Parts: sequence; structure tokens; C-alpha cells
Amino acid sequence: MAAVTPSNSTATAGATAVSAAPDKPPKRSFRSFIWDTDTHLKSPEERRLLWKLDWAILSVGCLGFFMKYLDQGNLANAYVSGLQEDLKMYGNQYTYATSVYTVAYAVMQIPSTLIIQRVPPRLWLTAMEVGWGIWTFAQAGMHTTGELYAFRFLVGLFESSFFPAMLYLLGTWYTKTETAKRIALFHMTAPLGTAFGGYMQAAVYNNLDGVHGLAGWRWLYIVCGCMTIPVGIATFFLLPDTPFKTQAWYLTAAEKELAIERVNRAGKAAPAKINLATFKRILSSWKWYLFTLGYVLYGESCGGNGYFGIWLKSQGFSVDDRNLIPTGTSLISGFCVVLWGFLSDYTGSRFTFVLVPLILTLVPNGILAFWSSNIRLLEFAFLTVNIQLMTAVYYTWANEVCAGDNEQRAVVISSMNGFQYAVAAWLPIVIFPQTTAPTFRRGFPTTFGLVIAAIFAVLAIQYMVVRDRRKAAADATRRTSTDSDEGELSREQVLATGKDDKISV
Repeated sequence: MAAVTPSNSTATAGATAVSAAPDKPPKRSFRSFIWDTDTHLKSPEERRLLWKLDWAILSVGCLGFFMKYLDQGNLANAYVSGLQEDLKMYGNQYTYATSVYTVAYAVMQIPSTLIIQRVPPRLWLTAMEVGWGIWTFAQAGMHTTGELYAFRFLVGLFESSFFPAMLYLLGTWYTKTETAKRIALFHMTAPLGTAFGGYMQAAVYNNLDGVHGLAGWRWLYIVCGCMTIPVGIATFFLLPDTPFKTQAWYLTAAEKELAIERVNRAGKAAPAKINLATFKRILSSWKWYLFTLGYVLYGESCGGNGYFGIWLKSQGFSVDDRNLIPTGTSLISGFCVVLWGFLSDYTGSRFTFVLVPLILTLVPNGILAFWSSNIRLLEFAFLTVNIQLMTAVYYTWANEVCAGDNEQRAVVISSMNGFQYAVAAWLPIVIFPQTTAPTFRRGFPTTFGLVIAAIFAVLAIQYMVVRDRRKAAADATRRTSTDSDEGELSREQVLATGKDDKISV
């Protein structure tokens, strides 16, 4: 077999390539320490794409979620500001009104994420948001508990699509170093909306109560309805749908291609046809069962914060105080959801920042479970009871674990939220009946137990994730070994046939 001598030009080029010093990795920028840890590795084109996506998705997402929680939390504000007396609500009717909303909200969780696989998300979410704004506005005219139940059901039905659809879209557009903090900022607007509702109701009660013959709590619904509808209309113009089907007017053709490239690089599967086999595949995996169970336990453990205002009323606090003091809980939990999200992205660990907040919340939940006689200690417990609000990290974890199967990701995310609300539709009636206020001797011990159960569920999820990761690594090693053996066999076969004399070096 003759050897082939390389030409001088080839040799020179090779020598040059060997002697050239490798490019130094880019230095980390200040922004990479406070935002995306790989910002310094991104091209200017990718950073501009992310800036556009953040501006559009987070704007409509945060405003919409803010309005959802503002509208959802209005019942608690209105109830302690005159609605109870005007509608003659007694016994457990407040709990029933909450449960009616929750039932409707749970019903559309899974269908909504399947619908947006076929219907552009911006169209669907615009219709839903404008719809719940109309029904929020309509609550200003109710006079009976029956009307309250009907309006609450409709508000819950129209609000149900927003949260799971936005979580799905955030998980579709962003990568591992980007997702948790953005979901955290999105989710932070929930407690902010709840807090703002308290401030706004206090302002409305003081300034509009009795104007044009309407009670302050009725004006609250009018103002909220007028705020919600414009945000819904903005969703139509700003939401970019998915990378595979986006028609966003603010993205160039090159940026749309780059978005798809990012998705492929992150290992996110493209949408596929949904059929019976899709659901068989999803239900045959542990991911649907454990993520849903774990999130239900976690979500129900957060139920204690909704009764702060009722306890304050029993202690003789003024209407202003009943609306304003509970906003502290919302502000603290809002800070925590962002903190856990940023730490999770910075360290790359989802498991740690799901587990640690649950462990920390054992303290305030324990105080409420055993009900201290110290009023200051109870105030501390109510204010800090939701420091475990790491919903953003939990959903990011599920988004990433299910990234290789688009339909599984959509169903798992919507099931987590949907089943949590399905349980929330009846559990408060059992453990937080209004007749046991303000100490709720069944409710707070139950939420304390649910925190402990949620910790065990999170540990089980992590065990399965690690097991799958090790199995995938072993399978990859086995395939590499098999391919290598087959390659050597082919070489031996070639040599045996004497056909190797044309191979040159």
C-alpha cells in the first residue's frame, strides 16, 4: 500500500493550524452574574432576540397574571369590605363561592394547553382574558349569593387558560439558564396582584364608597374590569405564539430562524400530532404521576394565607387594616419566588430550590398548626407562611425533565395546576369551613402535614430523575461500545477480502 506525501502548502497550513493559539473564552460580563449566566457566550443577535422576547412575553405575561390575581383575590377584599353584609352571606357561603371558582378553573387546565397546540395562543388567550374582564366587571351588579356563584364560575372558566398556557410558552422559548428567573418574574405578579388588590380596595372604600349610590366593593369590580380588558387586547399584538409558528411582527426572519435553532439546541421537541397513542405514552411515564402529585401536595400546603384577613377581622382590626396588613404576606412571597428562581438559574439546580423553601416553611406552618396564643407570633406566621412559593422553579423543573416530548410537557404542566385546583375546589370546604374561623383547627394542622408530604414527593421525583439520567448514560455508553465493535468488525472484514489496497494515508 503506497503512502501519500502531503504537499508543501498542505503541510504549511497544518503547521499553522497547530501553532495557532486557541481562542480565549469570552470574559464574563457583570450582567452574567445578575441575569443569564451565559450572557457573555451569546452573540449580539441572540441577545437582541432575547431582549425582544422578554419585552413582549414578560410584558403581556406579567400584566395578565397580575390582573388575574387582582380579579381572583377581589372576593376576599370585597367580603371584608361590605359584600358579606350586602349579600347576606352566612355560614360557609364564602367557602362555597371560592370553591365554585376553583372548580371552573380546574376544568379547563388540560384542555387549554391542548387547544393552543392547534389554535394560536395569542388568539386563544386574548379571547379568554377579555372574557374574564367582562365577567369581573359584571360582578359589580350582583345582589344574591346565587349570582355571586354564577359570576365566580365564569371568571374561573375564562381565567383558567392563562397560567398553564404562559408556562408552556415560557418553557418553549427559553433555555436552561434563562427559564426559572423568567417564570419567577412572571409568577411574582401573582402575589403583587393580591397585594395591590388590598391597597386598591382600601383606596376605593375610602374614596368611592357611596358614590352614585354604589358600595365601595362594587366599585372595586368596576375598576378591575376596566383595567383587565385593555391588557387582554394587548396580548393579541404582543404574544409571539411558539418558535415553530410565530408570526410576531417585531421578529425578523433571521431571528425566527435563530429562535428555532435555540429550541433545537436545548433539546425541546417540536409539536406532534395528538392521538390516543399520545396519552398512552404520557400516562405510561412516572413524570405525569409524580410531578402532578408533588405539585398538588405543595399547592395545597399554601392554602393557609387566605385566612389572614378573616383572623384580623375577628381581632377587631379596621376595614383598612384587614385589607392592608395581609398584603405583607403577598409582598414577602413575591420576593421569595424571585429569589428562588434567580438562585435556581444561577446554580443550575432545580431540586435544591424546590426542597429548601419547603423545609423553611415548616416554621410558620407549625406555628399556625399548633396555634400560639401570642398575637405577634401569629402575625409573623401569617406573614411568612408562603415563603415556600417556589412555583417558578417547580414548573421549570417539569419543563426541563419533559423537554424531549412536547405533548408530555404540555399535559404535565397543565395537570399539575389543574389537579391542584381540582383538589382546592373541595379541600377548603372540609378543612377550612367558615364555622371554624378564625383558628381553623382542622385547616392549619392539615397544611402543615401537606408540607411534610410535599417534601417526600420532591425527594421521590429527584430519585426518578437521577435514575433516568444514569440509565440514559449507561445506554449511551452501551451504544458507543456497540458501534465501536461493529466498526472494528467491518475493518477486519475489509482486510479479509483484500480490498484495502486502495486506502491511502
